[in-house]
Amino acid sequence: MRVSVKQITMIGIFAALSLIIFMVEAELPVFEGGGIKLGLANIVTLCAMKLLGRKEAGAVLAVRVLLASVFCGSAISLIFSASGAFLAYTVMCLLIGRLDDRQLWVVSVFGAIGHNLGQTFAAYFVCGSAIAFSMLPYLLISAVITGALVGIVSMKLVSSPLRRFSMAKK
Repeated sequence: MRVSVKQITMIGIFAALSLIIFMVEAELPVFEGGGIKLGLANIVTLCAMKLLGRKEAGAVLAVRVLLASVFCGSAISLIFSASGAFLAYTVMCLLIGRLDDRQLWVVSVFGAIGHNLGQTFAAYFVCGSAIAFSMLPYLLISAVITGALVGIVSMKLVSSPLRRFSMAKK
């Protein structure tokens, strides 16, 4: 499969935007009780999935996860970020083709749940303690709320004039 210059350019633009949003959000205070964040960079991932395609969105996500760990993380943060990102991406890929654009928020909620599950399992394997699962109910509630917010913003962007840049196969 050949990748066009336009595809590479769009992946680069989306990855840069995603990284910028991630780094700005990293400077915001963390919610009490377990490091819950809004996941605003996922707006870019969802838009990339709808406008560029699943594979291209995966490239955007992989670039962001790697560069974010280089610029503001560590090897451990890479493990947590990659595990959450991988599971969220997998869940969103499974759902994105089955739901229409008005249900993108549902894809986002399940992606957020997948992200939290991935990170919880990473915590379990890194720490070797099942205590990591004690935060799961709290994390799942936050995933529904933040996932819905991210999904609603993504829905608005996908239906905006941005859609003229769409390269995704219908």
